[in-house]
Amino acid sequence: MVEMRNFKIEKPNDGMRSAIQDKIDNLNKPKGSLGVLEELAMQVCLIQQTLTPSLTNPCHLLLGGDHGIEREGVSVSPREVTWQQMINFTRGGGGVNMFCRQHGFKLSIVDVGVDYNFSQVPGIIDCKIARGTKNFLYEPAMSEEEFDKAIEIGALLVDDCVSEGCKVLCIGEMGIANTSPSSIWMSIFCDIPLDECIGAGAGLDSPGIRHKREILRQAVNNYKSFFSPLTSHLSPLIYFGGFEMSAAIGAMLRAAEQNLIILVDGFIMTACALAACKLYPEAKSYMVFGHCGDESGHRRMLDAMDAKPLLSLGLRLGEGTGALCAFPVLDSAVRMINEMNNFDNGNITKYF
Repeated sequence: MVEMRNFKIEKPNDGMRSAIQDKIDNLNKPKGSLGVLEELAMQVCLIQQTLTPSLTNPCHLLLGGDHGIEREGVSVSPREVTWQQMINFTRGGGGVNMFCRQHGFKLSIVDVGVDYNFSQVPGIIDCKIARGTKNFLYEPAMSEEEFDKAIEIGALLVDDCVSEGCKVLCIGEMGIANTSPSSIWMSIFCDIPLDECIGAGAGLDSPGIRHKREILRQAVNNYKSFFSPLTSHLSPLIYFGGFEMSAAIGAMLRAAEQNLIILVDGFIMTACALAACKLYPEAKSYMVFGHCGDESGHRRMLDAMDAKPLLSLGLRLGEGTGALCAFPVLDSAVRMINEMNNFDNGNITKYF
């Protein structure tokens, strides 16, 4: 049995906090008048341990994987949409492509477990573990070895980004039915009744949501009766997770270990962030939560994590698009602390 990779993640050293706060307070503005931008500037400066932070070479990982639970009709979209969208991304036609171009992110499209042969498709990084997970209504979605491999894939992808000078990482997903494992993780890790964690996903109607709830309730009941020697936090990750979701957890943990800023996207990526923080609570210090999406339960999951999203635009596309939309806010915070004049240099009397 392969063991999950160990990560050495520590909270950023707090020794610079007073110097950072002094710089922020002496910018030519009333103290605290730039609100969340000042909080973000503090977080970024602590992560990078500098008074002059930067967001160089931002990278976006788009991770694709299919889910066995899709066979139970828990999504309005069929599984072929996963591979069709992955190909669309290689042609630059997705929402994620548009926002990556707009904000200067390098986009890496990665097949971690899509049920399709991409060997003749240029532009997709082949990290395929299997052609989709198993159906967790009846059995674990993946083996321990597959989970460990997905974690390692995510970590290695981050190493590639770091080698190119990346300081801010965004992660997105493409995987039909991945709101189902996300809802279950939310329920288990946040101790919230499962029905309150399940929403429409890509657009289920009321009967569809009722069916989804029935299927996921039965899956959780089956899970509880399934003998597993796994640790408490790893068990639901392996039993319900997707390959793309597990790789995202590995990427987040390695990014935190490498002192990168992690831009967290919507419901699925927040569930992955939740899982990552259950394994390594210190990882949260490196996360900036981009937005509160329109999927039922996302707000409650953010609240359970004491996470403050930057935007609330009613988004539910996934792909990392909401996090990318939030990047200009992060950029503004960094520009504030680097480019605003202070009272002394501006010959302005302090007015606070």
